[in-house]
Amino acid sequence: MTSLLRLALPRAALPAAEEAILDLGGALWADTKGNPDPVPLEITLPDAVTAERLAAALVPLAEVFGFTLPALAPEALPERDWVAESQRNLPPQTAGRFWVHGSHVTAAPPPGLTPLLVEASIAFGTGRHETTKGCLEALTALADGGISVRNALDLGCGSGVLAMAIAKLWPRAFVLAADNDEPSVGVTRENAGLNGVPQIQALVSEGYGAPRLKAAAPFDLIAANILAAPLIHLAPDLARYLAKGGRAILSGLLTTQAPEVIQAHLAQGLVLLESRSYGEWDTLLLRKPV
Repeated sequence: MTSLLRLALPRAALPAAEEAILDLGGALWADTKGNPDPVPLEITLPDAVTAERLAAALVPLAEVFGFTLPALAPEALPERDWVAESQRNLPPQTAGRFWVHGSHVTAAPPPGLTPLLVEASIAFGTGRHETTKGCLEALTALADGGISVRNALDLGCGSGVLAMAIAKLWPRAFVLAADNDEPSVGVTRENAGLNGVPQIQALVSEGYGAPRLKAAAPFDLIAANILAAPLIHLAPDLARYLAKGGRAILSGLLTTQAPEVIQAHLAQGLVLLESRSYGEWDTLLLRKPV
């Protein structure tokens, strides 16, 4: 049974909230008539998504955007394939060399673009958020610049979209995908099989803590599309497990949070190569000196 939830969120939080809802397999409708703030929302969710799981997805946004998450009380809707309907409304997205799409899209990718099949699911990362786009464009720029990658890590992999992009850009590279959410790791493994990149190994890890992750280090490329607070907290570990001369692509941070995230990594001896803004979000490229 599909459920319906009504609540209101700050206007600034809508893009991130929409991505979180899509990644849970749901759909979101915002009543923006009259430019209200907060904006009234109607959210439809598949039966597998409990109020507790929705709250877990929205709590980080509440911390970032400074609002109090209300009690969530979804109401049952008549039986209907709401997930399929929401997926039909998700158009393909282009970012760098990649064309990210769901299985409902039957058209061929534009010439010169690599397709990545990523369904809306329980894992973050459908490729439709500014943070994912920023990472995919940063990865493409590295490949276009002739940067060699042999050992890579996608930390906080979600759906595995960045790990898959790395595997497509550097087919001979070993790619490790890690997330502290076990269902997301399962989604990454499934997506890797669907996209023909079996060299990706996915595992559960709290930050850089998993023994297998530590054993695979140092990495000459680390991509971490998470949030500003964990990026700052994990900066010493990133510097420890990034190889000399290696690059790190960081996202999931608001433009207003970028200075603090950058400073945390500069304090570890890393060098900022580039910072790009995508709407209210930034993507950072850093390097560890040789």
